Amino acid sequence: MNVMPSTSIRKTEYDPERRTLSVWFVASGKCYQFEDVPPETFAAFKAAFAKGRYFNEHIRNHFRYRLVGPAVD
Repeated sequence: MNVMPSTSIRKTEYDPERRTLSVWFVASGKCYQFEDVPPETFAAFKAAFAKGRYFNEHIRNHFRYRLVGPAVD
């Protein structure tokens, strides 16, 4: 299966022990950290063909989050 790169999401990282999902956005360059995200949700997000759509439908407004800073390579 081909996974298309997202036009809105630059990078993601997931910490399974803390259940924390970090998402860096292309447009703003900002990183947001979403709390208590189940591993299954991250796996589905990672595998989603349209990451931006999956994010909007299943992550945004579903988990507590905080701005953690600008993008870091």
